[in-house]
Amino acid sequence: MTAANAARTILTRLHEVMASRLHPQGKLDQVVQIIGESLDSEVCSIYLLREGMLELFATRGLEQDAVHVTRLAVGEGLNGIIAERIETLNLAEAAAHPDFAYRPETGEDKFHSFAGVPIVYRARAVGTLCVQHADPRRYEDVEIEALQTVAMVLSELIAHAGLVDEEEGVVGEAQSGPQSATGLALVKGLAGGQAVFHQPRIHIDQVVADDTEAERQRVYRAFDKMRDQIEVMASQAEFGKGGEHDEVLETYKMFAYDEGWGRRINEAIDSGLTAEAAIERVQQRTRMRMREIDDPLLADRMHDLEDLSNRLLRIVSGQLGTAASQGLKRDTILIAKNLGPAELLEYDRRRLKGVVLEEGSLTAHVVIVARAMGVPVLGRVQGLRGLVREGDEVLVDADKGVAHIRPTGQTQDLFAERLALKRQRQAAYAELRDVEPFTRCGTRIQVMMNAGLRDDMANLPLVGADGIGLFRTEFQFLVSATLPQRERQTRLYRDVLDAAEGKPVVFRTVDIGGDKAVPYLESEATEHEENPAMGWRALRLALEREGLLKAQARALLEAAAGRQLYVMFPMVSEPWEFDAAKAVFDGQLAWLKGQKKLLPEAIRYGAMLEVPALAEMLDLLLPKVSFISVGTNDLTQFLFAADRANPKLAERYDWLSPAILRFLQRIALATAGSGVDLGVCGEMGGRRLEALALLGLGFRRLSITPVSVGPIKELVRKVDLAAITAAMTRWMSSPPPDMRAALTEWAAEHGIEAD
Repeated sequence: MTAANAARTILTRLHEVMASRLHPQGKLDQVVQIIGESLDSEVCSIYLLREGMLELFATRGLEQDAVHVTRLAVGEGLNGIIAERIETLNLAEAAAHPDFAYRPETGEDKFHSFAGVPIVYRARAVGTLCVQHADPRRYEDVEIEALQTVAMVLSELIAHAGLVDEEEGVVGEAQSGPQSATGLALVKGLAGGQAVFHQPRIHIDQVVADDTEAERQRVYRAFDKMRDQIEVMASQAEFGKGGEHDEVLETYKMFAYDEGWGRRINEAIDSGLTAEAAIERVQQRTRMRMREIDDPLLADRMHDLEDLSNRLLRIVSGQLGTAASQGLKRDTILIAKNLGPAELLEYDRRRLKGVVLEEGSLTAHVVIVARAMGVPVLGRVQGLRGLVREGDEVLVDADKGVAHIRPTGQTQDLFAERLALKRQRQAAYAELRDVEPFTRCGTRIQVMMNAGLRDDMANLPLVGADGIGLFRTEFQFLVSATLPQRERQTRLYRDVLDAAEGKPVVFRTVDIGGDKAVPYLESEATEHEENPAMGWRALRLALEREGLLKAQARALLEAAAGRQLYVMFPMVSEPWEFDAAKAVFDGQLAWLKGQKKLLPEAIRYGAMLEVPALAEMLDLLLPKVSFISVGTNDLTQFLFAADRANPKLAERYDWLSPAILRFLQRIALATAGSGVDLGVCGEMGGRRLEALALLGLGFRRLSITPVSVGPIKELVRKVDLAAITAAMTRWMSSPPPDMRAALTEWAAEHGIEAD
């Protein structure tokens, strides 16, 4: 007997039962009889989760008086272990298992062998299916396979045929109870909403096939499409040539072309399953194997197969879009493995309240966008998809690095109290809106805000920032399907200047490439980049695409007619790059003069210092510029050789590391007395403790997210610059073992809250 034949026989008979007019209990009684007879098993039993307990719902071979009487907690007994771990047990001697729990009312003492599988619905165990024999023996693989296939069909019948009352739920309390997941706080804040998967789970509505051959052809077509997608991925820049990327890709491709995987899916179809159900059936088996693997390398390979299964399932079901394309219907906590900045921008900002990621790093561009949007983000949450399901209530406490999933009433109350306190504090910050940020010693600190969208400008008067220290012009390019025309750019820049009402706006020229790639600006130079973050991006790309920079230059010059224009070039490595970029603007300025167009009344040019090499050339650059803005996000990854897109390096560096602080001190000393304004426009300046350090190093201009303006203003008003400068000078000369701890202690002694 093959597994497919055994399963097909059972499925055929099960359909006859389910099509009958028997009441639910009668149907279950028939089901255990059919399975027991087909597998020649003396005992077949079904346990279902009800009110948080596994309850014996039907049995063939055990005492009938035990039905609806015998109950096991999840994790109790063999069936409890199967449900808790969502794994298969196959035992020659059940009583020898350490978790065996004897229930005398069942009469099971005369049975020795035991095999059980979980009944899984939407990635959660909703019950168990088990068989027993009097003779000690291990069940053959074909029998286990047949049980697993039948359990999958049972899950659909249980969910849709009224076998469990809807209000009791097919998922018991033990599987849907409160959970807490810890992670890395990427964007601090508090938020609550219902879980929505960025790539929604595929819900399989039909499990049993009407036409086996048609299902097989659907899978073949899906395999062809998936393999085509992977071949395209292989040609994209981020995979590169040679080294670790190639190894990962080759392994990925190996699974995609693995005949064994395709054969197992075909066998599942032979048993009578639809294409979707067959893929899910094999995927369940893979998940169970993953739980048994201790070798991290092998486990990663199995995760590759899991990812491919999800891709194949989305293709065969035709459900290829993300949750953004479907629209958010309520306050949402977005759940994803990872996100790009453009993907986040696709979501309705009124509904998106928070994000929880399995991966993520502090300086990823999606985190910068989320911070600008005021959306809390929790990253590095392991096993996220196994903890939360679509529609679950989730409370994100990114201040403490935890997400509460399906929270208890007490947790909700405590969260509401903290949220109220946070709002009170924010109200206190709001009172500083019109207050200029002077230190205790009377020094005026410029506190500006970062922006990138037209809508962001509404925050400027609300938070009382001194202006826009960084306007990321690339966001318009990221959300456009084609290159934004000059007229569109001009309208945006003019609207931004109008909204600023005379306050300065520093426009950073387009910074695309790396993890901000746009398909309509592919470059031959990026085709084989192994590390796009250090490759052909930002100013390098803009200088290559001179038409792009010319169009942006003219748009900025025309938009700023009659006003002061601030232009900042990103990723300048050497002074000649600044010269080349400024020459493009000079050329457009000359053309506009020739056309007798109204020009800006003044233009101030600056450079972002994010490539460490530029610090060695400041003596040559400073005479050319009006201001320098240190971009601490890229600067940090370049200094520490820590790729911001690599989740494994998310916590490998600290902005308060003496290495980064000493580097910043060198920049401050080099610019002192030059007449060039020095500031920070990275995320570092928006954190209170880090901002305190920057003030002590000599920085007097910070450009930060809107939500950070109030807290930083409040901090500035408590700082004595002489005291913090003396402390930082001492620490830079002889760094303490823990710089963060030392600065936190100093702040507390001077009445300054660290957070």
